[in-house]
Amino acid sequence: MGWLLSLLLLALGLAGAGAGAAWWWLDQPLALDKPAVELSVEPGSTPQQVAQAWVVAGVATDARLLYQWFRWSGQARQIRAGSYEIHQGATPRDLLNKMVRGDEVLEVVRLIEGWTFRQFRAALAKAPALKPATAGMSEAQIMAALGAPGMPAEGRFFPDTYAYSRGVSDLTVLKRAHAAMARRLESAWAGRADGLPLKSLDEALILASIVEKETGAAADRGLVASVFINRLRIGMPLQTDPTVIYGPSSRRRPARRPTAAWWPRSSSTACASACRCRPTRP
Repeated sequence: MGWLLSLLLLALGLAGAGAGAAWWWLDQPLALDKPAVELSVEPGSTPQQVAQAWVVAGVATDARLLYQWFRWSGQARQIRAGSYEIHQGATPRDLLNKMVRGDEVLEVVRLIEGWTFRQFRAALAKAPALKPATAGMSEAQIMAALGAPGMPAEGRFFPDTYAYSRGVSDLTVLKRAHAAMARRLESAWAGRADGLPLKSLDEALILASIVEKETGAAADRGLVASVFINRLRIGMPLQTDPTVIYGPSSRRRPARRPTAAWWPRSSSTACASACRCRPTRP
C-alpha cells in the first residue's frame, strides 16, 4: 500500500513539474530565425495549420507545442484570419493574444482629392501587399463588381487614406471608398438649398468637380459655386475651362449645364459647397 501511495505522489509531482514547465514556457521569448516573422493566416485555417505555418515562417519551436498551447488556452477557435508580425522577445502567450485580438499589420494607401479614377487605380497598383484583383478588369466590370452596374466610375470614390490588411484585394479598398463617397454625396444632396437649378445628385457631383478644378481654395468654393448656380439659373454658358478639360471630346465649346459628358473627379467637399450655396443676384 505504501508503494502505491509513493507512486501516486511521484505522478502528482511529475504532473506538477510538467505544468510548471509549461507555464514557464508560455512567458519565455520565442526563438526567431530573423528579427521579425510575418504570417498571413488564411480564412478557414485550423489551429494546427496556423501553428505549423508559424514554424515554417521562422518561429524556431516545435509546432506541436504551439498547437497544444492554442488548444489548452481555450481560444483556438478565436484565432482570426489576417496578417500578423512578431518580433524578438515575443512569447507564445503574446503570439496567441495577437491573433485572438486581430492585431494585424496594416498597410496604407492614399487616394488624393481631385484625382481621376485612372489615377486611383494607378495608386492601388503600386500599394504594398495589395492583391491586384482588378488588374484585368474594365471600369464597367469594376463598377459591376461593386454593385453599381452601369454607373460611371469617375467621382464615385471618396479620396482619403485607407488602411488595409496585407494580402487583401484592391477591390476591397475600392468598396470602402465607393461606400464612403455614396454616404457623403447622399448627405450633401439631402441637405441642399431650396431652388437649386440641379436636377439630380449626379449633376451636383459634376458641378462640384468643376468648382474643384476652378479653385483649390476651400474658402472660395461657395463663392465660385454660387457664380455657376446663377449662370445655370438664367441659362447662360458656364464659361469655365474645366468644362473643356473634363470633356471627353475635342470640341472646346463650354456647355450650358452639367451633363453626363463631363467627367467628375473625387470632391465631396466641393459637392457639399455646391449643394448648400444659395444663388446671389447677378
